Amino acid sequence: MGKDYYKILGIQKGAAEEDIKKAYRKQALKWHPDKNKASNAEEKFKEIAEAYEVLSDPKKREIYDQYGEEGLKGGGGPTDGQGGSYTYTFHGDPHATFATFFGGSNPFEMFFGRKAGGREDDDMEVDSDPFGSFTSFNLNSFPRDRHMGLGPQRRKQDPAIHHELRVSLEEIFHGCTKRMKISRKRLNPDGRTMRTEDKILTIEIKRGWKEGTKITFPREGDEAPGTIPADIVFVIKDKPHAHFRREGSDIVYPVRVSLRQSLCGCSVTVSTIDGKTCNLKVTEVIKPGMRKTVTGQGLPFPKNPEQRGDLVVEFDVNFPDSLPSNAKDVLKRHLPAS
Repeated sequence: MGKDYYKILGIQKGAAEEDIKKAYRKQALKWHPDKNKASNAEEKFKEIAEAYEVLSDPKKREIYDQYGEEGLKGGGGPTDGQGGSYTYTFHGDPHATFATFFGGSNPFEMFFGRKAGGREDDDMEVDSDPFGSFTSFNLNSFPRDRHMGLGPQRRKQDPAIHHELRVSLEEIFHGCTKRMKISRKRLNPDGRTMRTEDKILTIEIKRGWKEGTKITFPREGDEAPGTIPADIVFVIKDKPHAHFRREGSDIVYPVRVSLRQSLCGCSVTVSTIDGKTCNLKVTEVIKPGMRKTVTGQGLPFPKNPEQRGDLVVEFDVNFPDSLPSNAKDVLKRHLPAS
């Protein structure tokens, strides 16, 4: 069973956008590791951020509602409209989600770094309205009416940044893990100056993923005042292979035979993607481009990796540049005229 994002945020399926924001605000403040000293606070804080990232995005939420976490993350859902499967991967930084939502990395400095109602901040419980005991401020310290609510401001997100991710057919067959290092600009706590930091993004390549599959890391692009960082999107591309090429989940294996073999029949030994070999006997006349299929020796199906496509042997006939006269005479006597 996959994660129940609705349960994590404490809301019902079908909740309105404003309810999702309120639920995230409540849960994130309750479980923020700077205030909650429980041993599982960091993990809960991360789960809450991931749940909000999915449910606050209409496209991700639609896929999740229909296919669950496995379909959302495993490419088992609908295509992305460009021939690939839509695939979501949580960026792994719940503090970035928190900072984007509240407009700063640490709203606690303003509200919890002091005594309130005669209690020290360490004894304070964070409830659904954690700022009820204080005069309401926005996160830049300007007073505002508390009934306006505390939530994300309408900001424009930068366009997604796409990168090709080259993988071999063997990596697609077995599945693998790729770690991609990115450099990005981040705002300093003052909200004005910038710093450059590196981050490693981990990509789990699932068995059988098709070329064109997209893996999205939300909001991992450069930060800038007043904008939402761009999504980083990796697009699966096949590396050229020395022997094979693929067509969907099938593996095509070109074989070149002589004119004599094409006319008289032959046996050919072909390799499979998992390093095995099989012997293929052909008795009929081989025409250029003719194909023979070895069932179940292709790539895993992305939605059912226990089943595989086929190995397709594609024949090419090596015609000689010239023939001696006696060979021509023999062919004229024995080959049909049409």
